[in-house]
Amino acid sequence: MKQTDRNAPVGVFDSGVGGLTVAREIMRQIPEERIVYFGDTARLPYGSKSKDTIVRYSRQIIRFLKTKDVKAIVIACNTASAYALETVQAESDIPVIGVINAGARAAVQATHNGRIGVIGTEGTVGSGVYTHAMKQLQPEIEVFGQPCPLFVPLVEEGLFHDFVTDEIASRYLNVLKGKYIDTLVLGCTHYPLLRSTLRRLLGEDVTLVNPAYETAIELKELLMTQGLNRDSAVPMEGEQYQFYVSDLAEKFTDFATSILPNEVRETKKIDIENY
Repeated sequence: MKQTDRNAPVGVFDSGVGGLTVAREIMRQIPEERIVYFGDTARLPYGSKSKDTIVRYSRQIIRFLKTKDVKAIVIACNTASAYALETVQAESDIPVIGVINAGARAAVQATHNGRIGVIGTEGTVGSGVYTHAMKQLQPEIEVFGQPCPLFVPLVEEGLFHDFVTDEIASRYLNVLKGKYIDTLVLGCTHYPLLRSTLRRLLGEDVTLVNPAYETAIELKELLMTQGLNRDSAVPMEGEQYQFYVSDLAEKFTDFATSILPNEVRETKKIDIENY
């Protein structure tokens, strides 16, 4: 590991706006930290793309974030965590964490009957990465994956509370209801924005695990143990939160302002293919 400035920002990236749920939790759990967020809005969705493509995208984004001198990186995308995390961790001289391990741990701790559902993109569910992570912690656990490919476009369109979303969600969830799960992992960073719909359709007996929250806690612990947590006595230079996208900056700004605690004044568009 290189000598890193503890007052440098944390880099967070996702295929689009979903990772804002992770950024939101970092803002809540470690409010003194600075964040540089990148949303790959030109190339989403990631869930239907190959592993090679996702690794290439992730490397480009990490190269961009390093131009902002970030001290650690959070892959706030389940698909990229599933396909690229191990590769980029091995190549990086700063800490890189994903959203999967923290979510898997929380689900294993929460379940009583050992039957856990995972909803996510085709890529995340197909990779079996949550199943693998949970079975390493508790081999006898049963994991049931359900791809929910239409959730991402519904969230991107802001249709959190809509009869169309209800109809599609109930179709996806009916499969899992038949498996008698008592815990459900929201295995895509867009899905916490549908939490109230999922809660209503599943009832109070099913624990919803939000990996965004768990990842923010993991990041907080990581920064503390590595002495990388920001020194709040040092005055902050520049904007605390910076946002970059590969396309549709204005649409992103509107969406981010609607779900983050603070207004997002500006989102800058960059050409990620240059990195």
